[in-house]
Amino acid sequence: MRKLEEKIFKALMIGSTILIISILLYILYIIIHKGLPSMSWDMISKIPSGGFYLGKEGGILNAIIGSLLLIFGSVVISISISLPVVLYINFILRKNSKFSNILRFTFDILFGIPSIVYGAFGFMVMIYFGIQASLIGGIIAVSLLIIPIMVRSIDEVAAFVPRELIEAPLSLGATRFETLGVIVRQITPGITTAILLAVGRGIGDASTVLFTAGFTDSIPTSPGQPAATLPLAIFFQLGSPIEEVQNRAYAAALILTAIILVLSLSARFFNAKISKSKL
Repeated sequence: MRKLEEKIFKALMIGSTILIISILLYILYIIIHKGLPSMSWDMISKIPSGGFYLGKEGGILNAIIGSLLLIFGSVVISISISLPVVLYINFILRKNSKFSNILRFTFDILFGIPSIVYGAFGFMVMIYFGIQASLIGGIIAVSLLIIPIMVRSIDEVAAFVPRELIEAPLSLGATRFETLGVIVRQITPGITTAILLAVGRGIGDASTVLFTAGFTDSIPTSPGQPAATLPLAIFFQLGSPIEEVQNRAYAAALILTAIILVLSLSARFFNAKISKSKL
């Protein structure tokens, strides 16, 4: 009976794995099959002309630049908040103090909140302060989304820093600030991994920027202007009845998939590097 149960659960695990891999491969096939023929130099070097929903000419340069500007600003804000929080939890407070555990639990809850909630919250804040949909609005909303990811990812690495590494610089006369600098260098691979994971989540999310960043055919020249992003380019243009516009959506999907794939592989590389350093 026990062997039969083992065989059944093993078959279920294998079947589930095959199903998930098959779905992934099918999605990649659709994106590559429809996106690759649409790729051209004009597609990545020109902005849409004649309207993003109806214009047949141009490309998705506005969405590419908009996504890069948005995620760059979000990462700068998020790492400026996340790293001090992690250092405070692990090296100013005691790692397992009650307040540290409360902070971790809070960020775990924030990590699980759907992205559309962050988008709606950001939209409410923008209405309250009279801010229109813009690049800065999208940056703030995406920052709120990825801060919990960064905090928990860096915290997992910081927890493995040996106590001796903290005490040694202090015993040699280093200040607390200098000691924190030593610790930051030690956990740099973990910080890099956290940034890659956060970028992968933020750059591919449409719900957060749907109400906050807006959409435009132009490249924003100031933080107060609307900004197009690759997820919204896919969302809006795929619903167009014009084939050329749909092709831009598939090209945007291919570029976004390639970016996320590179980020995922890079994160796995740094995770493996961290794991080796712990041995």
